[in-house]
Amino acid sequence: MIEIGIAGKPNAGKSTFFKSATLADAEIANYPFTTIKPNIGIAYVKAKCVCEELGVECGKCVEGWRFIPVKLIDVAGLVPDAHKGRGLGNEFLDDLRQSEAIVHVVDASGSTDENGNEIGIGERDPVEDVEFLLKELDMWIFQILKRNWEKIVRKAKAEKKDQLRFILEPLSGLGFEEWMVREAFRGFDDLQRISEEELKLISKELRERRFKMVISANKADKAPKDLLERLKKFDNFVIPTSASYELTLRTASKAGYIKYLPGDSDFKILKELNEKQKKALEKIREFLLEYGSTGVQEVINKLVFDVLGYIVVYPVEDEKKFTDSKGNILPDAFLVKRGTTAKELAYKIHTDIGKNFIYGLDAKRKMRVAEDYELKNGDVIKIVSSV
Repeated sequence: MIEIGIAGKPNAGKSTFFKSATLADAEIANYPFTTIKPNIGIAYVKAKCVCEELGVECGKCVEGWRFIPVKLIDVAGLVPDAHKGRGLGNEFLDDLRQSEAIVHVVDASGSTDENGNEIGIGERDPVEDVEFLLKELDMWIFQILKRNWEKIVRKAKAEKKDQLRFILEPLSGLGFEEWMVREAFRGFDDLQRISEEELKLISKELRERRFKMVISANKADKAPKDLLERLKKFDNFVIPTSASYELTLRTASKAGYIKYLPGDSDFKILKELNEKQKKALEKIREFLLEYGSTGVQEVINKLVFDVLGYIVVYPVEDEKKFTDSKGNILPDAFLVKRGTTAKELAYKIHTDIGKNFIYGLDAKRKMRVAEDYELKNGDVIKIVSSV
C-alpha cells in the first residue's frame, strides 16, 4: 500500500488533515507538538469506477466513484534545525523515511510562528514554512552524506568501478534508489574533489528526486488572499485546503445529517438542523463554491495520480463477466505506477502467477496483450498463467 507522510510545523493543522482524511482518532489541539508519536490511518484516493463504462454494477463503488486505500502517516511537528535534533526532529525524520511522498500541511493563514505558537492572522509568510521544510530535508540528507563522506571516498579510491554505489549505502535505508543518486551526482566524476557547498547542492538534488510533495495550503477559510497568492510560486503543487471544514462534513455525513462524499463540491442536508449548525454549514458551502472542494481529497488525489504517477487497473479472472472466480464483479482496484507492464501486474497479484505468466488479456477489447504491454488507466486485465 502507498504510504504518504503528512509533514509540517506544529499547529499547522496536520492532525486535523489526518483525521479528516481517515476519521481516525488523532489528538487535535491548539498547541505545538500535539503529535509526538506518528498517527497511522487509512485514507482513500477517489477515482471514477470503470463499471459504468462496462455497463455492469460492481457493488464496490459509491455513486460511480471507487475509493482505493492508501496509508497516511501523521508525523511529529517540524521546527527549524530539526536535522540537529531540535524539537522532535529525529523522530520526525525517522518517521518520514517510510513515506513514498509528502503532504506538506502549511498554515496559509499565517497565524502561527515558526514554532507553531499562535500569532495574529497574516503575521507570518507561509512561503517561509514551505522553504524551511525543504531546507530541513536538504540538511538532513547533507549531514548523512557528510558523516559518511570520508569512508565513501576511501572506498571509492580503493575500487575505481561504480563508485556511486558507496554513496547509496548510507542512503538506501531512506528509500533512495540508484537512479536518484546517479542523476544527482551527474557531472561530479571525482568524489575527492567535491566541496562541502557542492555536497549541499547535491543533497538538494537528491531530495527533489526522493521526496515528492504536494502543499496543502491549510486554514484557507481564514487565510488572507495575498498569502494564498504568494504560495502560488510553488506552481501546481499547492491546493487551498480547509481540513477543519472537511472534518465537519465527514463527521456530519457519518452521523446522517448530510449527504457528502469526500471531494464533492457541495452537500445535501438530510436532517433537521439547529440555527448554529445551519450557519456553520452555510459558511462551509460558501468555501466550497469558491474553491470547488475543501481541498483534502484533492491533495491526496493530486499526490497519488499526478505527482507519483499512479493509475488504476482492475484484475479479473473472467474477461466476459469482469468477475473473479467467485463471481464478484470488478472485485479489486489496484494502484500501479504508470508504465507498469502486464507481467509486473501478475507479480503484484501473486509471485507464482508472475513466474508462470503466459499472457494478459485486455477484457475491454477482448485482446491478448504481451508481457511487456504497458497498462493504461482503467484497464481491466485477465492474467493467464500456468499455475
